Amino acid sequence: MQGILYGLAIILVVLLAPEGIYWRLHDLIPRRTTSSECLPPPAVNGRQPTIPRTGSILTVHGISKHFGGLRAVNDISFDVCNGEILGIIGPNGAGKTTLFNLLNGVLPPRNGHVYFNGADITGRKPSAICHAGIGRTFQVVRSFPRMSLLENVIVGAFVAHATDADALAGAHQALARVGLAHRADASAGSLTTKELRLMELARALAGRPRLVLMDEPLAGLGAAETGEVVDLIRRLPADGVTVVIIEHTMKAMIAAVDRFVVLDHGELIAQGDPIEVTQNPKVIEAYLGRKWAQSHAAN
Repeated sequence: MQGILYGLAIILVVLLAPEGIYWRLHDLIPRRTTSSECLPPPAVNGRQPTIPRTGSILTVHGISKHFGGLRAVNDISFDVCNGEILGIIGPNGAGKTTLFNLLNGVLPPRNGHVYFNGADITGRKPSAICHAGIGRTFQVVRSFPRMSLLENVIVGAFVAHATDADALAGAHQALARVGLAHRADASAGSLTTKELRLMELARALAGRPRLVLMDEPLAGLGAAETGEVVDLIRRLPADGVTVVIIEHTMKAMIAAVDRFVVLDHGELIAQGDPIEVTQNPKVIEAYLGRKWAQSHAAN
């Protein structure tokens, strides 16, 4: 009888608490939300933020996602201020793309909530979240190579436009915003890496989002091209578009963003203005390793 009871207990633990009893109880205990103050906006390197902030447009509260025993995103909370450019950084495997997938409905969270414009969008389908006003670009650009650049962007325009004529006008407007109006008739298969990145951004903007999630939009670009795309990103809030961006090019990120959120192994380890965050010992250790951080501190 004792062996049967032990066996049942093991089965229950495996089914109900695969990461362990401690972490299961840890997830059930309510914790305070750590949010950033959106007002007043700080200056970064003497540069004021893109537009004055007017409160939070996106609130992430205690969001978590586990894949078996892997805690890809664990109890993350932060605010995205209306009109800011927020950078999400961290080493490979930190959980950045998984977090994006939770924010736009590609993955359902295990715990926590996501609020957009005050409405709870947790667990909604990606199409519903897109219609609510959240656009997204991806690490790997996927185009319809046999279609023209304009036709690729029209696909995104139908999110906000009900008729073909309105979608066409919206697509032309989005291409003009990213500087590709002169390439509207070019085949998507003939575009350069930079043009593909801008095409995907135009496709997202054609849906008239209030918030855009950008996943590594500078990947594969040269220094001059990176500067041009960063300048374009910096102009988006003036048009009413808040930006959350994942990128590994730290120099470009410091030039682009108003504030950083830093992840490591699925945990939020720091947030604040770029200078403060890049000097944080935890951030240095996450990127360069504990030994390097200790030797750097000793010197």
